[in-house]
Amino acid sequence: MSKAKAAFLQIHFNALALVLLLSHACSQLHDAQEQAILIQLKQYWQNPSSISHWILSSNFSNHCSWPEITCTNNSVTELHLSNKTINGKIPSFICGLKNLTSIDLNYNNIIGEFPKPLYNCSKLEHLDLSQNYFVGTIPDDIDRLRRLQCLNLTSNNFSGDIPVGIGRLQELRNLQLAANQFNGSLPPEIGNLSELEYLGLAYNSKLLPSKLPSSFTQLKKLKTLWMCNANLIGEIPDIIGDMAALEVLDLSNNVLTAKIPNALFLLKNLKKIDLFNNSLVGEIPQVIRSSNLTVIDLSQNNLTGRIPSDIGKLEKLSGLVLFSNQLSGEIPEGIGRISTLTDVRLFSNQLSGTLPLDFGRYSMLQIFEVASNRLTGMLPKNLCNGGKLLGIVAFDNNLTGELPKSLGNCNSLTTVEISRNGLTGSIPSGLWTSLDLSKLMISDNLFTGELPRKVSYNLTRLEISNNRFFGKIPVEVKLWRKLSVFNASNNFLNGTIPRELTALPSLSILLLDQNQLHGSLPSDIISWRSLSTLNLSKNKLFGQIPKAIGFLPCLNQLDLSENQFSGQIPPQLGRLRFTSFNLSSNHLTGNIPREFENDAYSNSFVNNPGLCATTANVNLHICGSQKNSSLSYPQNLIWISSAAVLVLCLSVSFFLTKLYRKRNRAPGSIWELTPFQMLNFTTEGILSGLKDQTNRIGDGGSGEVYRVDITGNVGAGIGKAISS
Repeated sequence: MSKAKAAFLQIHFNALALVLLLSHACSQLHDAQEQAILIQLKQYWQNPSSISHWILSSNFSNHCSWPEITCTNNSVTELHLSNKTINGKIPSFICGLKNLTSIDLNYNNIIGEFPKPLYNCSKLEHLDLSQNYFVGTIPDDIDRLRRLQCLNLTSNNFSGDIPVGIGRLQELRNLQLAANQFNGSLPPEIGNLSELEYLGLAYNSKLLPSKLPSSFTQLKKLKTLWMCNANLIGEIPDIIGDMAALEVLDLSNNVLTAKIPNALFLLKNLKKIDLFNNSLVGEIPQVIRSSNLTVIDLSQNNLTGRIPSDIGKLEKLSGLVLFSNQLSGEIPEGIGRISTLTDVRLFSNQLSGTLPLDFGRYSMLQIFEVASNRLTGMLPKNLCNGGKLLGIVAFDNNLTGELPKSLGNCNSLTTVEISRNGLTGSIPSGLWTSLDLSKLMISDNLFTGELPRKVSYNLTRLEISNNRFFGKIPVEVKLWRKLSVFNASNNFLNGTIPRELTALPSLSILLLDQNQLHGSLPSDIISWRSLSTLNLSKNKLFGQIPKAIGFLPCLNQLDLSENQFSGQIPPQLGRLRFTSFNLSSNHLTGNIPREFENDAYSNSFVNNPGLCATTANVNLHICGSQKNSSLSYPQNLIWISSAAVLVLCLSVSFFLTKLYRKRNRAPGSIWELTPFQMLNFTTEGILSGLKDQTNRIGDGGSGEVYRVDITGNVGAGIGKAISS
């Protein structure tokens, strides 16, 4: 090698080394600058504990290892600061991170107006400021963030118009403005965002009423349109069928009218459609080609006609929600054979016919709600075949037959509501004790059998009224610890009310009226701290009303009417403030508590002859009155003792004796007794007493004297006897 060449190589090597040295120095300087900016950010936000590990280091690239930082080529490109309890505002020096492409500050406590200093982050593509406390308007020149692909401002307090400038963010793929305070109009310019795939404008109910902008149908790449509760009015445009990429359409909770366009159910990529709680009318489109549908929710509208049979061909459908419409006809059989179906809610319609027998046979049904229709026949036997069924809600129909035996092995059940049908037979034993069962509501059927000794530990509501259950209330009722409502009215339950029934601490409503219960009530109450309603009317209960009832802190409705309770009303009942109170048709005696002597309780004590009050407001006798005093004696034991009554009896006896003798001497003679007041005896009763020598007590100046027992009021008047 020549010396010249060697010298050239040495110079080149030295130059390269200098370049590398300078490059490394620049890199270290850049790393140090980025680290310093991050530390400055931490201090600006008052050192939140969530990023306390941001510490200066001699290793200037150390910040790239912090979990909230993403670096590319040793330069910060992404900040992930979601849910870090950050307070304050966004400082302008944040854009000193020159290569920043993504900022995520979701779910913090950041305040102020839209941070315009972010305009200096020239490479920013992703900006998430959702769930903070931003206020004011979104600036119309927001398009200065020209490289934005995702803008998420959900759940803030932005107001005013949604700016037209958003329509100029030509690279935008994801726009989320839901749950703000916008009170202007929807800009049709959003339809210019040709790359948009997700549009979220939901929960902006203060927007001016507007139709769905027809320009939105130009969004050919849009997959999700989320505009529930956005004050939309008018009809869904037919040209929605042009949105070929659409997968999720949610226009629920608006005021949309007219029919559902047929074109909607022809979109082949459509997976979920939510149109619930609008004012849509007409039939559901009968031709359905959206074979990828997983959820159809058209509930709470005014839809009529039949459920399309094409729904039974949707092999991916998991949720069919059509409740609260006016749909009629039968449920298509094919729907029961969909293997992916988990949620069926068809209640509050006018559906008729029998339920498809295949419901649950091929799928993991979880929710089955068909209440308030005109359905007939039996419940499908395989509803819980998949072992995932959470609830059966089928009340207010015309269902008949017995409950499927399989329900006795369905431990996933939490709710069974089948009241007001014509179901018969007994309850499968395993259903009573289903592990998670909390509501068993089977009133107004023809079920029979005895109450179980054991029920589900989680049972809170047991309603079995208007059936044919019989037998005693088991003492094991004390184990039904979570029971809040127990309604067993109008059955054939007998025996006594066990003391153990008073041991349920959560019980708020107890209805045992119209049964055949007898005996006395438990004199003490173990734990009815929450009881608000107690109805034991129309039984055969007797004895005294326990004073312990007067110490129940929440009791406001009490009905013990049409029993055989006796004795005085416990004064402790006056402590309670009843909204409904009935002790009528018993054998109660004495004064009623003064707290009840007002018009509100005017019918609470009727048909208790031994009760009295100090006022006339409650339809009772006034305590101490003659009429009331007479009622304190059993009428069949009254003895005539006053002088006036004795004179009456002797006088009547004298005249009747003479008439009797005269009649014996003169057959065919006629005599008459004319009373001046109401008498509680008859002539036949007197004459029969005069014939019996055992009643003769002596002789008087006018002849023989007899004693005749008279049952009736002591106030009978004196009459005169006339013979002819």
